[in-house]
Amino acid sequence: MSLFRSIKRDIKAAFEHDPAAVSAIEVILAYPGFHARQFHRLAHTLFQWHIPILPRLVSHISRFLTGIEIHPGAKIGEALFIDHGMGVVIGETSEIGDNVTLYQGVTLGGTSHQRTKRHPTLGDNVVVGVGAQVIGNITIGDNAKVGAGSVVVTSVPANATVIGVPGRVVAIRNPDTDTVERLPDPIGEKLESLERRLVKLEQRLAKMEGSKNEGI
Repeated sequence: MSLFRSIKRDIKAAFEHDPAAVSAIEVILAYPGFHARQFHRLAHTLFQWHIPILPRLVSHISRFLTGIEIHPGAKIGEALFIDHGMGVVIGETSEIGDNVTLYQGVTLGGTSHQRTKRHPTLGDNVVVGVGAQVIGNITIGDNAKVGAGSVVVTSVPANATVIGVPGRVVAIRNPDTDTVERLPDPIGEKLESLERRLVKLEQRLAKMEGSKNEGI
């Protein structure tokens, strides 16, 4: 895909994912996620040409202007949409597929100091919610969704929804029938059980307090 068509696809992605988008001019002038993506195009090209320092300088300027940090080495597909964007960090060996959406505060981070693949790989059509942390050399499958505030340290299958700390798969969508299968959530069920027990204890304590007051 030509550079011009690719940039047009970035603008279209803003309209597809953000109902507040009014015009192409607004996206070009006032969307930091769009700006960060264009800075990264330049930084990544310089990085591939093995030009020293300049790629990191371009990414540093981009971070200063947009609040989004993308390492020049990160590989990004078509139609990436970064909504709001402040605090987004994308590490050096991250790989992002097509039509991916990242919300503010997302980190695609590494867990190793070795010069190896140490950051996540995101498939096509992945959505990563506000403040989520996706850490390590793991794969997030196509069409997967990562809930806000989740910390994901293991790979996630395609079409899955993952939430929590640490992240756990709670649902898988069948793309053929567009139906969602809810998976057992033992941690959530345990928390609900503890909450019910706490309510019962509070009720018993309230009754005991009431009995004491009547006896005075």
